[in-house]
Amino acid sequence: HWIWGGGWLQSLGMFDFAGSTVVHSVGGWSALAGVILLGSRIGKYRADGSVNPVLGHNMSTATIGGIVLWFGWFGFNPGSTMAVGDGSAIAHVAMTTNTAAAMAVISSTVTSWLMQKKPDLSMIINGALAGLVAITAPCAFVSVGSSAIIGLIAGVLVVFAVFMFDKLKIDDPVGALSVHLVNGVFGTLAVGLFAQDKITGTATGNGLLFGGGAKLLIAQLIGVAAVGIFTFTVAFAVWYLIKRVMGLRVSREEEIGGLDLSEHGTKAYPDFQGFITK
Repeated sequence: HWIWGGGWLQSLGMFDFAGSTVVHSVGGWSALAGVILLGSRIGKYRADGSVNPVLGHNMSTATIGGIVLWFGWFGFNPGSTMAVGDGSAIAHVAMTTNTAAAMAVISSTVTSWLMQKKPDLSMIINGALAGLVAITAPCAFVSVGSSAIIGLIAGVLVVFAVFMFDKLKIDDPVGALSVHLVNGVFGTLAVGLFAQDKITGTATGNGLLFGGGAKLLIAQLIGVAAVGIFTFTVAFAVWYLIKRVMGLRVSREEEIGGLDLSEHGTKAYPDFQGFITK
């Protein structure tokens, strides 16, 4: 109601076509508040501060999930046009969406390979999602060429963000903060940098890099700050209330043994059941 439907941020001149802020960074800020109160998983960080990786059980399934999300984005972003018309706006949004995701896959692959000395499939999957999140706000307001640049930047950002949160000892098991928070913010700001007026009929004005000055970028910055402060504050209060009333995390024994055992009385992944953290 702030950014869409005539809200105060929309009146200020902020644009978020399909939800880099409205959907993704809102979720990211809420998640950040939650993980701060929840704390890290047992054994995630060693006594010397180094990271003890807690591996996923099935990267093939994770890859399929990433592909399903990528496919779903073609409903998410083009669907936000809300009308077919001659189809040109839908086609443009679909093209910018796919281009950003593809470029983010490339840049996240190269970045993670350089930093870890080997390819990392989980980083590549999150790279694709980062590109999709980052293009969600500007997909209807930027050219295909600009969407490629946005995707390339998003793929680099997500890798660095994963390492940054680990350095801060903020445990993010699936990279949600790196994907949705960091790139939700970046995608929103990208409108202020790369927007081109009326590229799909919307009078956004030009972004900073296209001679439009800083007016649009400032509106985007105000929106990012306002939504971030409000969402984090409210989410922190709600998470804190839940923690005090009913608790946020399971017992140490349940966490080590796995919730399949404590909740359902069965071992879903027996090969991983022997994983003991210290």
